[in-house]
Amino acid sequence: MLNIGDIIFQLFSILVPIVFIVAIVFFVRFSKKRKEQLDRIEAKLDRTSGEASKK
Repeated sequence: MLNIGDIIFQLFSILVPIVFIVAIVFFVRFSKKRKEQLDRIEAKLDRTSGEASKK
């Protein structure tokens, strides 16, 4: 017969590495999307500043 403490410990032992891996994946995806967004904003600023200097 399984003890409830053993079940909780095994679930915790399985979930901790999974949560750690998921957190890393989300952080990498968030960083990549943020960099792409900043690149788009920078390109827009370059275009608008180029248009303003021509006038």
